[in-house]
Amino acid sequence: MTQRDTHTTIANQVRALLANAPCDALPMTYQQVATALGLTPPRTIQRVAQALEQLMEEDVAAGQPMVAALVVSRQCAGFPAAGFFERAVALGRFPTDPANMRRYNR
Repeated sequence: MTQRDTHTTIANQVRALLANAPCDALPMTYQQVATALGLTPPRTIQRVAQALEQLMEEDVAAGQPMVAALVVSRQCAGFPAAGFFERAVALGRFPTDPANMRRYNR
């Protein structure tokens, strides 16, 4: 299995996990996702993040909301990690000018 196949498999598992999670279980942390999928070290969080980036690309291409927004960082007070926002900007789903971010914090 290639590395891309592995990323795709994990991405599919993450999408299914988030789609089937009860509303009161969301959002989930990166660690909760890794644990739910049975991922083991090394690089568990990195693999979850890579899968989420793939899901973001798929969701944007399909014109759908980014399911990756349901995964948050413990260090970011209930928000996704910085990489989520950087990728969202690159995909055209978030403003590049920080002054425009206020409307997203409502």
